[in-house]
Amino acid sequence: MANHLDLEEQEQLEEIKHFWKRYGNAITWLLIAVLGAFAAWNGYQYWQRNQASQASAMYDEVERAIRGGEAAKVERAFADMKDRFGPTAYAQQAGLLVAKSLYELGQPDSAKAALGWVADKSSDKGYASIAKLRLAGLHLESKSYEEALKVLDSGVTPEFSALAADRRGDVLAAQGKKTEAVAQYQAAFKAADLRSDYRRMVEVKLNALGVNPAEGTN
Repeated sequence: MANHLDLEEQEQLEEIKHFWKRYGNAITWLLIAVLGAFAAWNGYQYWQRNQASQASAMYDEVERAIRGGEAAKVERAFADMKDRFGPTAYAQQAGLLVAKSLYELGQPDSAKAALGWVADKSSDKGYASIAKLRLAGLHLESKSYEEALKVLDSGVTPEFSALAADRRGDVLAAQGKKTEAVAQYQAAFKAADLRSDYRRMVEVKLNALGVNPAEGTN
């Protein structure tokens, strides 16, 4: 009986040896790949958390520079933020905040540059859309009408479509293109929430151009 079991065990061992000889390398490489991927994922998660923590600290630095009210320091802080943490949401939020600060400090060109960076580089389409709308507004203010339209034509997310149409209407109205401006204001009016104050503001603009948006007649 013992010999019979020994023979069975030997056969099983031989089968295992044969199987391992045939598939052992493939299994080993598969395990290495799986464990390597797991380690890489954990490493990436740690790196992301570390990046987020550092980016948050640098965002605080940007805010401190803004509170200081010195344009040069604000620009330096933001430049550091872009260099080190450009792809993060913190950098894109900082860009919007910096642009507002620089505009208030009398640096509209620097504000445009900050908004342009967010519009071009942001991985978040919402931030990019906000930057485009604000940038178009600064171009409108400086009478760079074609630049404003170019920014708006580069596209915004659907939830900002009414704002984009309204801003485009402002630009066209400033150019004296009444018919085109009315069309954009009407698009903004239709896309806006029925009960919003913003919709009423667009209605006022249409009324000023001799249009009743409810009727669509001059």
